[in-house]
Amino acid sequence: MAKVTGGPKSNCGSCGAPMLLHPANEEEVEEVDVPSTLRDKSHIEETLRLATDDKSGDYAAALQRLRKIYHSAIKPMEQAYKYNELRQHEISDGEITSKPMVLFLGPWSVGKSSMINYLLGLQNSPYQLYTGAEPTTSEFTVIMHGEKIRSVEGIVMAADSSRSFSPLEKFGQNFLEKLIGIEMPHKLLERVTFVDTPGIIENRKQQERGYPFNDVCQWFIDRADLIFVVFDPTKLDVGLELEMLFRQLKGRESQIRIILNKADNLATQDLMRVYGALFWSLAPLINVTEPPRVYVSSFWPYDYAPDTSRELFKREEISLLEDLNQVIENRLENKIAFIRQHGIRVRIHGLLVDRYVQTFNEKMSYFSDPELVFKEIVDEPDKYYIFKSILAKTNVSKFDLPNRDAYRDFFGINPIANFKPLSAQCSYMGGCLLAKIEKAITDELPALLSSINSDKQPGLSNCEVTGCGEKPKNRYRKN
Repeated sequence: MAKVTGGPKSNCGSCGAPMLLHPANEEEVEEVDVPSTLRDKSHIEETLRLATDDKSGDYAAALQRLRKIYHSAIKPMEQAYKYNELRQHEISDGEITSKPMVLFLGPWSVGKSSMINYLLGLQNSPYQLYTGAEPTTSEFTVIMHGEKIRSVEGIVMAADSSRSFSPLEKFGQNFLEKLIGIEMPHKLLERVTFVDTPGIIENRKQQERGYPFNDVCQWFIDRADLIFVVFDPTKLDVGLELEMLFRQLKGRESQIRIILNKADNLATQDLMRVYGALFWSLAPLINVTEPPRVYVSSFWPYDYAPDTSRELFKREEISLLEDLNQVIENRLENKIAFIRQHGIRVRIHGLLVDRYVQTFNEKMSYFSDPELVFKEIVDEPDKYYIFKSILAKTNVSKFDLPNRDAYRDFFGINPIANFKPLSAQCSYMGGCLLAKIEKAITDELPALLSSINSDKQPGLSNCEVTGCGEKPKNRYRKN
């Protein structure tokens, strides 16, 4: 067994960046026994295909095409009808070109930081994330790719428009002091970005953190491609803070993966009981027909404890890595689908605002009070068939319509006189806003998605059948 200690932060004198490994302080920190035998990690590189070349040039060209479609067809309607004031989700260039984001959530000291160290091979290096039995991570830590190892302060990340984190500035300076970025050269980080979060502490109120913790979590949840919710089988504490977290995850069930970490700390029979107790505790919080996938293993660099289900744990780990690789492989398709979904919502918003404007103009007369007329329309939209007319005259699904009450607040801030009908949003050179966004949704984005899928190379199994590029033979035709 080896001795591992932790302590306060220190600075790296040679690299000029804060070190992430904490030197031992024998007087303050108790030594902890850990196994000295390291686990074989060759399956990580093999499963994630880190040795294969990433087609960064092709992806960059496709992302630039996606960015052009967004700016020319979707953003003009966003700005004309102030969509961002309805949904509070402004898409920046950094978000369009950003890598997939993997978010780690869960209670304190369940192994979130250790898992990131394990996947990136940072253990016993000067740059590993600090871990310990006590609550250690107090910041939101973004681990991303860079040419050299360095840390980036939160205020710098928010000020850099080329990154996707500039909207975080709205959460205040207290939060930016709790946001830190870490850049390092790593093959995995060329394809994905990890976000480590402060552990949930049930006896701590959100106000004590000094910033809106739940709102910040929601921002990252809305943008994450994969969400790992990590638990320790020895302390399944599902309290109010965790219930709030799962309420924030509602609607994102397809991205959630639950990890029962440190599974080799329990005997097999006890682990089965904990597995059942975990589902019993989470069942009221995850109201979906198909529950999220649960991975049971121990994600750290040291060997599994003796007399445990090591083969099961390794298969579970490989399954999780395959899940992560699927997100990496489909990152461009997911980005195109996200922009198209965003465009559909912007189009629906534009159609609804246009309908409110038309109804207001129809009901106005010379002696009418504009405020009273519009107040009646906003308070009783069904009386004037605002939403029903959109369903009847367009191919909008009723399940995609926004909340009616949201428009009462929206028009409370934005007077109806500020908006023109869609028929007036046309120009000789630029065309019509509605026509451009509909063309992007129905033609341009699906065509871009098809071109990406057609460029993908066949896998090994297809190569064995077709000869990798050779025309497949028709076995029903005589030669």
